[in-house]
Parts: sequence; C-alpha cells; structure tokens
Amino acid sequence: MSTASSLTSTGEAVQFWVLAVVATGGALATVLMRRAVHSALSLAGTMIVLAVFYLANGAYFLGIAQIVVYTGAVMMLFLFVVMLVGVTAADSLRETIRGQRLLAGLCGLGFAVLLFAGIGNAALHHFNGLGQANSGGNVEGLAALIFTRYVFAFEITGALLITAAVGAMVLTHRERTEPAPTQRRLSEERVRKGEHITPLPAPGTYARHNAVDVPALLPDGTPAELSVSPTLRARGQVRDVSEKALEDLAALEQGSRKYLARGNGERQKGAGR
Repeated sequence: MSTASSLTSTGEAVQFWVLAVVATGGALATVLMRRAVHSALSLAGTMIVLAVFYLANGAYFLGIAQIVVYTGAVMMLFLFVVMLVGVTAADSLRETIRGQRLLAGLCGLGFAVLLFAGIGNAALHHFNGLGQANSGGNVEGLAALIFTRYVFAFEITGALLITAAVGAMVLTHRERTEPAPTQRRLSEERVRKGEHITPLPAPGTYARHNAVDVPALLPDGTPAELSVSPTLRARGQVRDVSEKALEDLAALEQGSRKYLARGNGERQKGAGR
C-alpha cells in the first residue's frame, strides 16, 4: 500500500508547502482584516492559489474556471458590492443578526473537522489519483460527474449565485424620494443662501500664467481662493502668486534678459572684429 508522500515528487512538495502558506495567510487575512475590501482582496488571492493547486494536479478545467469564474467574476462582484454599499470597519463589528458569530464559529469548527478528516484519509489510504477520472478527458469526466452524480448540488450552487447577484442589486438600489434638482432650483437655493452667485473666476485670470494651479487675481491683486481646485490646494500643488513671489520672478526674468543682452553684445563685437 502506497501513501500520498511516496507519490509526490520533490517539486510538488515544495510547491505545495510554499503555496499552502500563502493560501493559509490569505484565508486568515480574510477573517482578521478590519476592512471588508481588504478581506475580499485576500480571499481573491487565496482563490488564485487554489487554482494553481488544481492546475498542478491535472484538473485544468477546474483551475481555469477557478480563475475566470470565481476569482475574476464572482469574487470581483462581491468586491464591487462591498465598494458600492460602503461597508466600513465599524459596520463589520456590528452584529446585525443575533448569534451569528456563534454560528459562524460552529460552522468554522465543523469545516476544520471535515478538512482534517479528508487530509488524513488521503494520507493514510491508497488513492487512484486523477488518472482514472481523466481517462476519457478532464472536461468529459468533470461533466459526467456534474450532470449525473452532483447535478442537484450544481443547480443549488447556481441558485445561490443568482440570489447573491439579486441581493447585490437590491442593496445598491436607492429609491428617490423627491425629483432630481434642476438648474433653476439649484440657482435659487444658491441665491437664497447668499453664496457666490456669479461664475467663479477661472484659474490664471489676470495672473502671469493661465495654468490650473495658478489662482486668479482679484482687482486689488490678491489671489482668489475659489479659482483653484480644492484637490490641488490639499495636495500643496498651488503656485504662489503673492507680491513677494511676483517680485522675485520679475527680478529673475530681468536678470535673464540682462544676461542674454550681454551675450548678444559680446557676439556682435566678435563678429565686428
């Protein structure tokens, strides 16, 4: 009777133990991360490692389906739903269903028991591998199992995925309680609140440059704060157009002109000689 260790090559063993650490780390990060988006990304990484395991064991169809369908479609759908709904770290700590943490712990414990039992069974007993299952082709053998022996489990899984997609659309849908505001209504509210009624000054108006990072100058020469995007101001990418900066720039330009004039004069003298 041969064991699993005797049928595994050195390369396969190294690959398994390296990727097993990565997969386990991603699984733990999925549970322990405080942000839901980070948990979803960790789960996607674990799914990719599982796809590598499938490909290494000759299950090429499952490996490609794991990447294209589950990681590339289903997992990204979950990620987009999390981003659209806006689940934060505070939401993840709020227990919306009474006893859900206890049930999740019991389910995790039961899954761990099944996992260790499966690993122990594969390590202690003889197995035929995928040679017999893939004798007629990997895709054909998988199709025979899915649509004959496991057809009900396959259909239930499809129904769950459809339910998840419908639930995502329901969660992201927002009923509008009032009509969308028109331009007339927005302008009336702006006048009523006493905000800036006329159009805002464009960047660079009355300034030495018309770039978007140069604030416009008011008639008295002071910079108009509203003429530059708040994003550029938060990044510290707004140019200084104060009087001191303008004087320094004028002095620099005057010095450059003098240097060019001196160079031209020396060239003309050289040409006259």
